[in-house]
Amino acid sequence: MFRDVSPLIKPRKVAVIGASAKKVSQGNVVIANLKDWNWQGEILPVHPTAPEIDGLPTVKSISELPCDTDTVIVAIPASGVLAALQEMEAHGIASANVFANGFTAVEEKAIRAFGETSRLHVHGPNCMGLIDFCGRAPLYPSRPSLRIKPGRVSLIAQSGSAAISVMNTITVGLSKVVTVGSEFQLSAADYVAWCADDAETDVVGVVMESVKDPVAFAFAAQKMWDAGKPLVALKVGASEIGSAATRAHTGALISPRDAYDRYFADCGIALVHDYDELVAALECFNLARPVINRGGAAIAGISGGQTALACDVAEEVGLEVSRFTPATQRAVSQFLPGTSGGNPIDIGAVVSKEERKSEDALRAAVEDDNVSVMALLQDCQSSLNPATLENYMLHIPGYAAIGASVKKPVVVISPTSEEIAPRIRAEFDRAGVPIVRGLRAGLAAVRCLANSLDGAPGRWARARVDQTPGTDDLAALRREIESHTGALPADLAFRLLKAYGIPTVPACVAKDEADALAKSALIGFPMVVKVASGDIAHRSDVGGVMLDVRDEGALKQAIAAIRRNVAAKAPKAVIDGFEMQAQLSGEEAVAGFAAAAPFGSMIVTGTGGVRVEIEADRAVGLAPLSLSDAERMIGSTRLGKMLAGYRDLLPKTDLSGYADLLVRLSRLAADLGDLIGGCDLNPVLITPGKGSVCVVDALFVVSDTTGQDAEESPELVLS
Repeated sequence: MFRDVSPLIKPRKVAVIGASAKKVSQGNVVIANLKDWNWQGEILPVHPTAPEIDGLPTVKSISELPCDTDTVIVAIPASGVLAALQEMEAHGIASANVFANGFTAVEEKAIRAFGETSRLHVHGPNCMGLIDFCGRAPLYPSRPSLRIKPGRVSLIAQSGSAAISVMNTITVGLSKVVTVGSEFQLSAADYVAWCADDAETDVVGVVMESVKDPVAFAFAAQKMWDAGKPLVALKVGASEIGSAATRAHTGALISPRDAYDRYFADCGIALVHDYDELVAALECFNLARPVINRGGAAIAGISGGQTALACDVAEEVGLEVSRFTPATQRAVSQFLPGTSGGNPIDIGAVVSKEERKSEDALRAAVEDDNVSVMALLQDCQSSLNPATLENYMLHIPGYAAIGASVKKPVVVISPTSEEIAPRIRAEFDRAGVPIVRGLRAGLAAVRCLANSLDGAPGRWARARVDQTPGTDDLAALRREIESHTGALPADLAFRLLKAYGIPTVPACVAKDEADALAKSALIGFPMVVKVASGDIAHRSDVGGVMLDVRDEGALKQAIAAIRRNVAAKAPKAVIDGFEMQAQLSGEEAVAGFAAAAPFGSMIVTGTGGVRVEIEADRAVGLAPLSLSDAERMIGSTRLGKMLAGYRDLLPKTDLSGYADLLVRLSRLAADLGDLIGGCDLNPVLITPGKGSVCVVDALFVVSDTTGQDAEESPELVLS
C-alpha cells in the first residue's frame, strides 16, 4: 500500500536537473543548501553543456547518471517534466523530487497515469521538497530558518507556506519536514507510514487540504498508533456536500466539516484548527509523558480569574474539565486551606505562603483517577519584569519537579502568545515538561493529549477493504438505480430497504376511494391516509395527511378532506393516489446518509419527524458503521438520551434494533453511495420500551441529479 520514500528522505547521491551555470535557480539553491549544511552525500548537477555548476562537475544527461542515484531534483518547467521522469524510469533512478507547477490538464493526467505504474517514486509537483534535519539533507529550494535545530518532530504539509509558518514558529527541534504539494503520485500517507518506522521521529504533524486516499491514510495512522507515536492533523478547507444531499433533510443536518472531523476521530488522529494549535500540540507531544488513563484535565493557576477563563476556553475547544473525587477534593482543600478543593485549582486564593502547600495540592490533583492530564497556567513571558521573574523562579522549579515525577502528563501554559523567558523555558526543558504559548492553543493541545487514547485506527479502513463483494441482486439494483435521475420511485425505494433487511411500515397505494375501500383490509384499521403526488414535497403542509382513520366511513371522509385541502393549497398538484399506512406509534427518529467525498457516505441520525431541522439533533458516522459506532451515535443524541430512560416520562428503551437499522443503512450506503447521494428515512418509529423499529417514509436521491432543491423534492411513498 505504501511506497518506500527512503531514497527521498535519506539519499546518498542527489542529482539536480535545472541548476544554471549563469544564474541562481531553484536547483542552485538546493545545491547551495546541501553544501552549506555540509551534507555528506554526492551532488550531481545535470547540464548538457556547462562543465561545472557551483564548483561541482556536471553530468551531461540523465542517462549518464550512476544507476544508484537515489533521487533527482527536477527544477525545470512543467512542460519538460514527463519526459525527464520517463528517462529516469528507463535508467533505473529510484526517485524524483518535482518542484514545478502550472501543468496543463493533459500534462497532469499523463504524469498521474505514469505514476500509477512506474517504479520511480515521484514526489510533488508544486512543492518545496523536503528536509531531513537529522541527516542534514535540505532538498529544499529556499533557505530554512537558521533557528531550527534537529529534534524529534516531523511535519508533512501539502502547502509549502504552511511548512514555513510552522518551521518559523515551533520551538522544539524538527526531524523531517516534507511538502508533498499536489501529490501526483506519492502522498502524505506514504510519509506518515515511513515516519511510523523512523527512529528519529516521535510525533508527526500533518497540514492537509485533502486526503488523496482515505483508506491508505487510515492505515498509515494505524502504523503510527501501533508505534506509539501521536499524529496531529490540521485540515485546511471543508469537504463538499453533494447536491443530492441538499435535497434531503440529511443535507441540512450536516456541516461541510463533519466528514473530516469524524474521519480523524475514527482514525485516532488529533485534530487542530490553526497553526498555533498545531505548534502547541506538537510541542506538547514532543515532551509530554503519554496519557495512561481516559479522563479530563485538571486546571491550576495562581489567579482565580485566569483559571475561570481557562475553564470557559476549555469548553470552547472541547477539553473536558475533570470533576475531582471527594478524596482529592479533601486533599486539595487540606493543602490549600480555605479553598473548595475542586477543579480548577486557584493557588492564589491562599494568601499566606506558610499555609499554602501548592506542590502537594497539584500532586494530589494530577493523581486523581478522573484526571488524565494537568494544565498548569503560569505567566512565563520574556517581557516579565526582572523582579517578577525572580519571584516566579521561587516556585517554578517545584512545578517542574512535579511534572518530572508524576506518571501523567503536565503541560505548562503561558496564557499569551509572547515568547517564553529563556530561564523559565530552560527549567521546564530540563524536567522534560512541555511549555506552550497562548491559552486557547495550549488548551487545544491539552485536549489532544487527553484524547490520545480515543479512536480505533484502521477499523474503518479495514471495513472498507473487507467489504463483502457484490451479489447478483446488488448488481441488478445498481443497474436499476443507474437508469434513474432525481428521486427514486417508491417501489424501488421499498425494494432497496427490503434488500438490506430494514423494516418498513405496512402500506399500499389506492387510485381512488373505491380502490382504497377494496384494499383497506390489507392494512387494517386504524390507519394513516396520505396524498400520493410527485408534485407535493411535504404532505402535512397542504393538509395531505389524515391520522387515526378507524373505519370505512372515516376512510372515505379522509380522502375527501385530502382532495379539498390539496385543491385549496396546491391546486396545480396532480394527485396520483392515496397511500394507506398502518397507524403505528413511537418516538420519531431520522436516519439517512449523504455523499461525503472522499470518504464515501456519511450516516446521520437524530430526532425525526417534523422537528428534524428545527431541533437539529444529530450524530454522524462514516459508512460502513460497526454496531459500536451506531450505539455511540445514538447515545450522543438527545433522542438517544430520552430513549435511554427519562424520569417517569419515558421507559428505558432497547435500542439494539435501531442500532441494527443504522448498521444496515450504512451497508446500503457503502454499497450504493456512489450512485445515491442523499437519503432520508424520516420518520423511523421506535417503540418506547420494546425498541421495535419501522421506517414510515423514505427518500433516495440519485447523485447526478440537478434541478430541484430540498423544498421541491417529493417524499417517497412506500408501497
